[in-house]
Amino acid sequence: MQKWWKGLLLMAGAASAATAGGTAYFYRRVMKRNRMKVEDTMKMSGTDWSRYADLLKERKAWMMSQPHEEAEIMSEDGLKLHGTFFPGTGGAKKLAICLHGYTSQGMSDYVGLSDYYLKRGYAMLLPDARAHGKSEGEYVGFGCLDRRDLMRWIDWAVKRCTDEVQILLHGTSMGGATVLMASGLALPGQIKGIISDCGFTSAKEVFSHVLRSWYHLPAFPMIQIADCVNRKRAGYGLDECNAKREVRKAKIPILLIHGEKDNFVPCYMCREIYSNCKSPAKMVIIKDAAHGESYYRDTEQYEKAMTEFIGGVIR
Repeated sequence: MQKWWKGLLLMAGAASAATAGGTAYFYRRVMKRNRMKVEDTMKMSGTDWSRYADLLKERKAWMMSQPHEEAEIMSEDGLKLHGTFFPGTGGAKKLAICLHGYTSQGMSDYVGLSDYYLKRGYAMLLPDARAHGKSEGEYVGFGCLDRRDLMRWIDWAVKRCTDEVQILLHGTSMGGATVLMASGLALPGQIKGIISDCGFTSAKEVFSHVLRSWYHLPAFPMIQIADCVNRKRAGYGLDECNAKREVRKAKIPILLIHGEKDNFVPCYMCREIYSNCKSPAKMVIIKDAAHGESYYRDTEQYEKAMTEFIGGVIR
């Protein structure tokens, strides 16, 4: 009997050690700046970006030829955050603040959409999220901290432009989650609408999906352990801010766009967010689009949805 109990305890100890080790590995890979990799994110997203290489090259060259300037603010917790501002040709009376996705940076995710905004007279502000690009920070905010940073960028934008500026918040993936999480805050009157492309509900829920789908591991207890660690190190819980809860407090119109074949941030998250929206909302699902691919997969449908939405919120 003693040998049986000893064997059982050894097995339990080994399982606990394996869980702790797996959690530590997963946490470092997704949360810490010096461990996360763009290549891993692109692989999991399942999007073949090579098919759009020529278009992206052309649009990036045009975008970079437009007047732009560096911008910098301080976060509530003392981080220097970097952004790039394009004043556009419309006197900065209309502005799109565009937030990028996980492991990306401000000047990457909106190369395509710069063609839409800048050619229609919009100014654009492209911040680098904390722990991304030229912004400081060791731990990723996953929308929970980034929405507070966004509020500071909004203050900067109003001062840089004018009190009369009309602002759209446009986010992709983690940026899409951020703008939705910000919808529950006391946004200033200059914010007229929110566009979220493939945004997730919360870090906890998207991590759970990734663990099950990509690593074939149960979310429990790894997510619970990671949540405790993140509260101590990064200062927030993985489900502390959830987009489907925040939109219940939203007061401004929201456009939700999602790829039908998004396996990274599953489409059901978009539907959950839509069903919880208190403010006027529209949902557009792009057929056959993978994660972050919607604009390129069906540019005509994407821009049509934007134009109709913006026509109802911007004068």
